[in-house]
Amino acid sequence: MTGATRDDAIRLTEYARCAGCAAKMGPGDLSRALGALERRADPRILVGRETFDDAGIFQLSDELALVQTVDFFAPIVDDPYDFGRVAAANALSDVFAMGGEPITAMNIVGFPVGQLPLEVLTEMLRGGQDAVHEAGASIVGGHTITDEELKYGLSVTGTVHPQRLLTNAMARPGDVLVLTKAIGTGLLATAAKRGLLGHDETRALVRSMTTLNAAASRAAVAVGVRCATDVTGFGLLGHASHVARASGVTLCIEAAAVPLLPGARGAIAVRATTGGGQRNADYLEPLVDFGSTSPDDRVLLVDPQTSGGLLVAVPPARRAEYLDRVQGAVVIGSVESRREHAIEVQ
Repeated sequence: MTGATRDDAIRLTEYARCAGCAAKMGPGDLSRALGALERRADPRILVGRETFDDAGIFQLSDELALVQTVDFFAPIVDDPYDFGRVAAANALSDVFAMGGEPITAMNIVGFPVGQLPLEVLTEMLRGGQDAVHEAGASIVGGHTITDEELKYGLSVTGTVHPQRLLTNAMARPGDVLVLTKAIGTGLLATAAKRGLLGHDETRALVRSMTTLNAAASRAAVAVGVRCATDVTGFGLLGHASHVARASGVTLCIEAAAVPLLPGARGAIAVRATTGGGQRNADYLEPLVDFGSTSPDDRVLLVDPQTSGGLLVAVPPARRAEYLDRVQGAVVIGSVESRREHAIEVQ
């Protein structure tokens, strides 16, 4: 924020009961709520809600499909401008996770009028706009309501070629699992809210959450990858379980290979865990063989992420090329034929 509008006494996270994607409804509850709804068949819907993918895809022609998503949450950082950037990067990520290119976005705002200065709203929207412009898209409108809890996000529309999209249903045995960002945002954001996170760790957290997944997505499409998902509120293993189910495979993940943001293990030590992490753990219990994985690693692997990276299933022949194209990408496991559990952690 600029000096004219910044009020260092305001901490946006004090206006949030659950920060960022940790506020996401648990996957078990969501599955039960959606299960009773009628499914409408339409051949133009290439990706719907059935596979818990990152966005819906609707085909317009042989060469063009729309990618549509919506995402919003309460503040995960205190600075309004940074909050806007994080929320926008998180929403844009759903389009990138499908191999799409965002073209337009619309703001979604709940604002506690009278409790916060309107300059906070301006800076929040400025941050979101800057992230959208960085992605090559435009803000074309939005909707704002008064709300006791501050919330912000975007509905995003993108485009994709129907034959070059990424989905969570295309992982194949032999593929290599690549993660493009370190994890730990839920734990770190909770520690920061309690005043327990150092300056360097906070900077690394914000830098990660405001980094777009554009390069990772475009590289995947360029090298012929067909399976990806972004890692957000359901945690690394939660989103991996959706890939396993949709693709009919088992994902084997090496816990020691998963990159962590600075301070993530320390956040566990000060008990900066989240309710979202526990909901994820409960849902995943019958789906994951944790083997001898340590309790701390289990917490990290189910930690709700906000604006996390892409989890990409890369054909082995394309592994080196993809890793060369995406800075920070790390191999964390492999795709195997379906076994007893959806996920095996080693």
